[in-house]
Amino acid sequence: MSLNSNEPQRLTLNATEAARAIGISRRLLWSMKNRGDVPHVRLGRRIVYPIAALEAWLAAKAKGGAPQ
Repeated sequence: MSLNSNEPQRLTLNATEAARAIGISRRLLWSMKNRGDVPHVRLGRRIVYPIAALEAWLAAKAKGGAPQ
């Protein structure tokens, strides 16, 4: 991500970026997405992973709570 102030802040990650950020494989992310275990949004044919939702989900998992 660039520090250029003219560029909008990213709100989502693609599957490769999300898997890398979480520290899992794309295949595991895909399986978790299909089970509804990881927050994601379908935009047309594309699946994206909202950064804020992933952060909240991970924080809930770390506390032992139910995923949001």
